[in-house]
Amino acid sequence: MTEGFDPLLVASGSVAMLLTLVLYFRMSAFLALLLTSLVAAIAAGMPATQAIETIRNGMGGTLGFIAIVVGLGSIFGALLQAGGGVEAMADLFVSRARTGLVPWILGLLGLIVAIPVFFDVALIILAPIVFGLAKRLGVAAVTLAIPLLAGLATAHAFVPPTPGPIAVADLLGADIGLVALYGALAGAPAMLVAGPLWAKFLHKMDLKAGTMRSAQETNAQQNAVGFLPNPALILLVIALPLILIIGSTISPYFLSDGPATDFLQFIGHPFSALLLSCGAAYLLFRSDDPELKLRLRNACERALEPAGAIILVTGAGGAFKQVLIDTGAGNTLAENILGFGFTPLVAGFLLALLVRVAQGSATVAMITAAGLTAPIVGAANVSQGSIALTVIAIAAGATAASHVNDSGFWLVSRYFHLDTASTLKSWTVASTLVGFAGFAVILLLSAII
Repeated sequence: MTEGFDPLLVASGSVAMLLTLVLYFRMSAFLALLLTSLVAAIAAGMPATQAIETIRNGMGGTLGFIAIVVGLGSIFGALLQAGGGVEAMADLFVSRARTGLVPWILGLLGLIVAIPVFFDVALIILAPIVFGLAKRLGVAAVTLAIPLLAGLATAHAFVPPTPGPIAVADLLGADIGLVALYGALAGAPAMLVAGPLWAKFLHKMDLKAGTMRSAQETNAQQNAVGFLPNPALILLVIALPLILIIGSTISPYFLSDGPATDFLQFIGHPFSALLLSCGAAYLLFRSDDPELKLRLRNACERALEPAGAIILVTGAGGAFKQVLIDTGAGNTLAENILGFGFTPLVAGFLLALLVRVAQGSATVAMITAAGLTAPIVGAANVSQGSIALTVIAIAAGATAASHVNDSGFWLVSRYFHLDTASTLKSWTVASTLVGFAGFAVILLLSAII
């Protein structure tokens, strides 16, 4: 280190550089994180060779866990999608729904489906259902879309094995089982507030929304599966990894050390839980139909494309975190933030929200905020429960305020044929409610636990 090294200046400067590269130069998040990490390390006085070693260690240590979990989780979701599992769940939830319960059921459907399936994929698959229900009930499609979107956004941000909370949990060293448990506890109220309750207000607004023609166009984009599997089995398969992971976490509280506990710990590890879930999905969709076999194989291969991008960004985030730790910039940042009275939970939420508003991507916001929050968590010396709550707080901050610099904003606008102003009034407010309602629940849990 150099004698005049200012760790706080390096930490704040690296965040400013990262945002500049992503916003102004439109650089990919992976390249921006790596370049920022290298510049920050050298600016802190670290020798160039040591800087490279730090980046390698940070990225390698992160990818050892993340690559396997995100890869398996992506394949799991792809199997459910290609095998007709999502359509079967939708049919179970909405086919016989009473009119007054439709928004609530759509929110719950989104919450369940987005646990194994990526947000954008689930939206594309389920959009025709929204239009069909809107036509049947004679209401604007957006008033039914918002509960579904709130459920999708909540699960995508809060509930493992979705990549976001998995990545943040690894960077902060959190227990995945506790993250899943607290994510579900915070996610359900967040979905209700941002979905069915907010949709009631939207029903009274005159939003420029999708027409019946757009519903037909959207339906034409859906790939029919040909048959639908048993929806009850689909629900069980979706819940299987959560049950195994949470069971592994709570088993030591109910069982003494021994073979039974060791077995539950083994099958409840994220690697084992997701591998078993992929196997269960394969068995559920097994068929002699060559077309279905080809569809399943192609879906698994395609699923690794978006997974690869998430894995690389997360690994680069791990490198950024390691640079902050090894240079001492993270500790200085932690001391200053804790000195202002901010807990890791509040700091993580605010940092994630700041990056989210500035550059749009929820994934980049989560990874950046997790890298900055990790030293704060270490300096605060908090419990595993508090670390898990901090993971969800970061996810909440990164979910709020989806607006024009977020690709998800335009995806919603396109599929539901909303103009920019209507998308801001509906989706942006809904995403903000998800983030702030989830954070409110986390604050309440932190006071109780």
